[in-house]
Amino acid sequence: MSAAQAEWPHLFRPGSVDAPVLLMLHGTGGDEQQISGLAAALDPRAAVLAPRGGVVENGMNRWFRRLSEGVFDTDDVARRADDLAGFLVWAREYYELGDRPLVAVGFSNGANIALALALLRPEMVPRVIAFSGMHPLDGLPVGGSGARVTTSGLAASVLLLLNGDSDPMAPLSSVHRLVSLLEARGATVEQVLRPGGHGIADSDVAAALRWLA
Repeated sequence: MSAAQAEWPHLFRPGSVDAPVLLMLHGTGGDEQQISGLAAALDPRAAVLAPRGGVVENGMNRWFRRLSEGVFDTDDVARRADDLAGFLVWAREYYELGDRPLVAVGFSNGANIALALALLRPEMVPRVIAFSGMHPLDGLPVGGSGARVTTSGLAASVLLLLNGDSDPMAPLSSVHRLVSLLEARGATVEQVLRPGGHGIADSDVAAALRWLA
């Protein structure tokens, strides 16, 4: 594996060998330490793998570049998702995770990179919990060659999308387009809406616990 993958800032806690691995992906301005606290609320026995986003915007960690608020650089999203996939291959080997199941858990920008990975490299993250995420690849062509949304291969993907119904940062129109795309590609999607905006509410955590169980 490349030195870049080995040197990627991240946190790892082994957890119980019979528990899943939670891939914890922070939001804009967060880091691996911050998001790891959510893992304990979801499954205190799980292994925790929490890398840090490789983009810095105005001093804040992010997973990919954006052109403006709510407008993503989809080419960069695809490149960064591929980088993250490479890191996961390295981490599974380095930490001897074997065939332990992996669940990607992301908040906001972290949810968006998890969803991009689910669309582009579904074999890497078959299960995703997305808190306050949206469609990360709006406008990216479907099918064909290169970094494009896969036209098949999502039949094994199971995703939970948790959103506020009045979230200006993750508008429902984008979320609905994402759900339609995922289901059209064969994924199993559960969508949970709550009153309110951007963030992680207690009801979101409760829904994630039910889903994991």
